[in-house]
Amino acid sequence: MNQILIIEDEVSIAELEKDYLELSGFAVEIETDGAKGLDKALSGAYCLIILDIMLPGADGFEICKRVRQEKDIPVIMVSAKKEDIDKIRGLGLGADDYITKPFSPSEMVARVKAHLGRYERLLQSGVVANEVIEIRGLKIDKTARRIWVNGEERSFTTKEFDLLTFLAQNPNHVYTKEELFTNIWDMESIGDIATVTVHIKKIREKIEFNTAKPQYIETIWGVGYRFKM
Repeated sequence: MNQILIIEDEVSIAELEKDYLELSGFAVEIETDGAKGLDKALSGAYCLIILDIMLPGADGFEICKRVRQEKDIPVIMVSAKKEDIDKIRGLGLGADDYITKPFSPSEMVARVKAHLGRYERLLQSGVVANEVIEIRGLKIDKTARRIWVNGEERSFTTKEFDLLTFLAQNPNHVYTKEELFTNIWDMESIGDIATVTVHIKKIREKIEFNTAKPQYIETIWGVGYRFKM
């Protein structure tokens, strides 16, 4: 459940905000002192903070500034002050929104939901799943550049990893040694294609149960190599 922190010294307003938010399914905590509210904001696992400006102990501007230095959760500032300068200052310190008292509790809930929705979409867009290839007990994590064989991690050099990955993501395609040399070493083959043969041998020693009868990288005599699906 999303947990919200309200830092507000007017208890009646804080309780009203809490009631409406709880009716919408949020878990809510209230703190009426600015300094204590700052401690909670920095140490707690809150998804959003509703922050009054005029507070004992520490004002909302200072709290917003400190929170923004350590966290990127949404902060909605609330104040009876209608001056634009206060709104500009609050938003300039990193607040996501500014609501002037008196306000409709239902409007406040709508704004909370809107900011949380944007925040969650932002988080999801920033999380990129690792690109993984899995074939018959062989697992290649392209993002982390790690390889497992039947659950056991194996160590590969840079070119061994690149060569195995290239073949695995292009299965059943027969590549000549010259083509592999050009693709992996990023240069035209000048006859030193023995490099490919040596790397294939080392890769097989690490991934094949029986190198004499490989189940992954197959030699196509007179042509090159193919990764078998």
